[in-house]
Amino acid sequence: MSDLTKLTIAGARDAMRKGDTTSAEITSACLTAIEGAGALGTFVHHTPEIAADQAAAADARIRAGDAPDMCGIPLGIKDLFCTKGVPSQAASRILEGFKPEYESTVTTQLFDAGAVMLGKLNMDEFAMGSSNETSVYGNAVNPWRRGNEDTALTPGGSSGGSASAVAADLCLAATGTDTGGSIRQPAAFVGITGLKPTYGRVSRWGIVAFASSLDQAGPMTKDVRDAAIMLGAMCGHDPKDSTSADLAVPDFEAALTGDIKGKTIGIPKEYRMDGMPAEIEKLWADGTAMLKDAGAVIKDITLPHTKYALPAYYVIAPAEASSNLARYDGVRFGHRAKLAQGDGITEMYEKTRAEGFGPEVQRRVMVGTYVLSAGFYDAYYNRARKVRALIKQDFETVFADGVDAILTPATPSAAFGLGENMDPIQMYLNDVFTVTVNLAGLPGISVPAGLDAQGLPLGLQLIGRPWEEADLLNTAYALEQAAGFVAKPAKWW
Repeated sequence: MSDLTKLTIAGARDAMRKGDTTSAEITSACLTAIEGAGALGTFVHHTPEIAADQAAAADARIRAGDAPDMCGIPLGIKDLFCTKGVPSQAASRILEGFKPEYESTVTTQLFDAGAVMLGKLNMDEFAMGSSNETSVYGNAVNPWRRGNEDTALTPGGSSGGSASAVAADLCLAATGTDTGGSIRQPAAFVGITGLKPTYGRVSRWGIVAFASSLDQAGPMTKDVRDAAIMLGAMCGHDPKDSTSADLAVPDFEAALTGDIKGKTIGIPKEYRMDGMPAEIEKLWADGTAMLKDAGAVIKDITLPHTKYALPAYYVIAPAEASSNLARYDGVRFGHRAKLAQGDGITEMYEKTRAEGFGPEVQRRVMVGTYVLSAGFYDAYYNRARKVRALIKQDFETVFADGVDAILTPATPSAAFGLGENMDPIQMYLNDVFTVTVNLAGLPGISVPAGLDAQGLPLGLQLIGRPWEEADLLNTAYALEQAAGFVAKPAKWW
């Protein structure tokens, strides 16, 4: 078979079962593609030997006839997931040289299912960023270009390396994490599918923490069916994670009937932002019409506390980050600064963190420490927690009123140029449509639905009821079928 790297998970699974190809062949094709794609800055730690061994084992399982769906599928793993014996740096200098002695629960489950690790993927440092420009490895680059321009575009963040690698066919799928939109926003920027599951559906154990009450891992794939297959392998109860839900894992792929007749889709008026580009407005209207044509009932809804979501998020997330990142002090693992004669432990902490953390991480740690400080705790952090409860209540009210899913834009724009959006506030506004989902702990999915005037992909977001990923995936599948998005970036790298 030619073009092995262009296969979907479902396509590769079926081809391997039929004997048309092998995991070793697909893995080798992916490794060759990665070698020729250095310009994209996606893979930052390469594991070809591990990949070859895992592919050989997967082929033996497939021949024996006892292979799960993910068996033999070559994946990229975001650098936030701890992988045993392989650098796991969270794209930060402070974790330089850190090779965990343990495997994250998500990667353990994927490898137990027979998946193949091609290497670790670029990302924003400690998952803090919306453009993959805060990485110690340098920028990840979007494989898409504007028209005939050769401006390097952002693949989004923080899972920018994952998004770029999947869109450029360097791997069949990738893991991502989403704290405020870090799966869904990059997926929209590169024209792939990105799913953030309900908080607690996927174990966080062994994933470097950013904001523990918001972080959630999920699949980044070429289509909705692949997201369903990969999610099934990633989730499940984990006693090592106290927030992991002890719920049965449904057959997500079996739920993809495409039948959404009678389903109620909510359209929130608060997501109609001032200055929203006409293309995003039109895409949203087109998506609404597609779901209506598929038999869904469209209902205007209100989520009144949406306007407070970004400020609340940018108090809660940095507060949790400042707490989580306190452990990086140069004592036990990772980078330690060289000390001068007479320097004590305080100087070691100060110098190590100044050298180890990049400017965006430092900014968020400072904000987080400030909002948790004695004089400001009630004014900022406690108030943000109350706002978060109100945002969650908004969604609960809407779902109790019979709404099955909510349709919104995924991003306020198409991908922008690297270096074009350097103001932190402007950058934070990229998360305007996605942070509410994390604050409320809901599942959300970004589906590519069209191109803008410059030929760049645009995505739509569907938000589902808690724990009903199967239903959400089916609605996304119906939207995907109607949108018929098949565009791919022209290869320039």
